[in-house]
Amino acid sequence: MTAPFRFRIHQHGPAGSPAREAFEPADPKPGWVRLELRAMALNRLDLWTTEGLPGYPLPLPLTPGCDGAGVVEAVGGGTVLPPGVEAGGSVMIAPGLSCGACPACLRGDDMLCGSYGVLGHASDGTAATHVLVPAANLLPIPGNWSFEQAAAFPLVFLTAWEMLVHKAALRPGETVLVWGGGSGVGSAAIQLVKALGGFAIAVVGSEAKAIRCWELGAEHVIVRGDMKALAAKVRELTGKRGVDVVFEHTGAATWGTSLSVCARGGRIVTCGATTGRETAFDLRTLFAKQIQIRGSYMGRREHLWTLLALLQRNPTNPPFRPVIERVFDLLEYPEAQRHLEAGNGFGKVVCRVA
Repeated sequence: MTAPFRFRIHQHGPAGSPAREAFEPADPKPGWVRLELRAMALNRLDLWTTEGLPGYPLPLPLTPGCDGAGVVEAVGGGTVLPPGVEAGGSVMIAPGLSCGACPACLRGDDMLCGSYGVLGHASDGTAATHVLVPAANLLPIPGNWSFEQAAAFPLVFLTAWEMLVHKAALRPGETVLVWGGGSGVGSAAIQLVKALGGFAIAVVGSEAKAIRCWELGAEHVIVRGDMKALAAKVRELTGKRGVDVVFEHTGAATWGTSLSVCARGGRIVTCGATTGRETAFDLRTLFAKQIQIRGSYMGRREHLWTLLALLQRNPTNPPFRPVIERVFDLLEYPEAQRHLEAGNGFGKVVCRVA
């Protein structure tokens, strides 16, 4: 195997700027394990971590990468491994890190922990041949999945499940507007809406992406254009009522439209701000339509075990799966970042560790 290496951010810069360097993987401390990674998946957070976030200092130097899958290479002394995980076994990583001892963690709301962080953002991540993670963050890989599929699964499906099930409380028969249906989290949301008995209206940027959304189970697909025309189309599709839930992760460019197409008593759940973090809106729309707005960031680690159980119930015909758009070699990680930033693909971008 290639000598251990990682990509490192020493100072913030444009997408593709992390530099490759050799390193000596450390031994895991009690409660932690060392993985030999076989695949890692990129997320928008890789780009934000690389470029830097105003007002949010990161612990540089830093190895980015939130998602990964590999083999358990070393186990810290006295460490108890989760069910289905063993030394030498294949695992995927839950990307959220928390203290495990505060009131939020003890009641299962680990994403509300005061020290909560995401792998590759708060600590060294998966853009490397090896990574150290808490044993509690490991899950077994479904038996018929590749390492690439396992790496592409955790962050986007955890985020989408938290938004739809626990923040929006989606009910069967409800309609969900999914912005950015061609993104990793958008493609996950379309599949989960269908699995939960809802109807997804996906918004995408091209006809080619629209076809893929249909294949994932979207009820309707709208190719993004003029926002007024888009809002009119949503009202037409819903009998002028509007959608029950807006799955929002794009930010300022879509926020006004999200409010206008949300039904009376509907819910808007947001987890991102790709097009901008500041937006203004008319408060009268909010209270007159009695719209609920909820923020969401990652989700309970236990949700990944729920998702895993649902997958294992029907392994030959799973109700949802990660969508992989392109696979790079890990040596091409900077190019993979630039490809993700271009935004022309559908689904997840993955790097395979040779």
